[in-house]
Amino acid sequence: MTIDEELTQLEEQLRRLKVEYATFFGGGTKRPPADTEWRVKSLLARHQESRLTLAQHYRYKSLAQGYAVLSDLWRKKMKIREEGYRRSQDALLGVQGVRTLEEHEAERALKQQQSAGRLTVECIDPKQQEQELRLLYKELLAARARTKEGLPAGGFASFREYVERKSSEVRSKRACNAVEFAVETQDGKVRLKVRAK
Repeated sequence: MTIDEELTQLEEQLRRLKVEYATFFGGGTKRPPADTEWRVKSLLARHQESRLTLAQHYRYKSLAQGYAVLSDLWRKKMKIREEGYRRSQDALLGVQGVRTLEEHEAERALKQQQSAGRLTVECIDPKQQEQELRLLYKELLAARARTKEGLPAGGFASFREYVERKSSEVRSKRACNAVEFAVETQDGKVRLKVRAK
């Protein structure tokens, strides 16, 4: 198996681990996903000292950082699950709390961008970024309401499909890691601008 294939396997295992932890904290299973976590840790350890190309190194660091952030969150949630709530802010990390915390972080980041006058979302994997896409869609609706334009057809599901399709198109043409979507108003018309990152 090549290094690229192993990094793809690591990415898939990390995605699976996120789902399994969400199921565990949501009450769908009684046992934390120790086996999947062990596989992720093993794959991370295997490539820690490997000689990687620049692209592979960037991809590895991105996956390792993502795991570190999630691992810290899961550790806090496990502690609260075992000891119970002590502070009101611990409720954010409660049994149903993984998405709630992510929602707050995404909303805070997008509000900062809004205050700068331009709302943007950088899509690496649109299927895993529903909260950011919902906030971007909400901003699109608000901008269209301000310019008295009608609502887009198809609702959020259609919007998400468009973002996924456009992300794939831009990635295949420009060989980029991410695609940036921005709500902009030009000449009184609201547009969703797309740019390779």
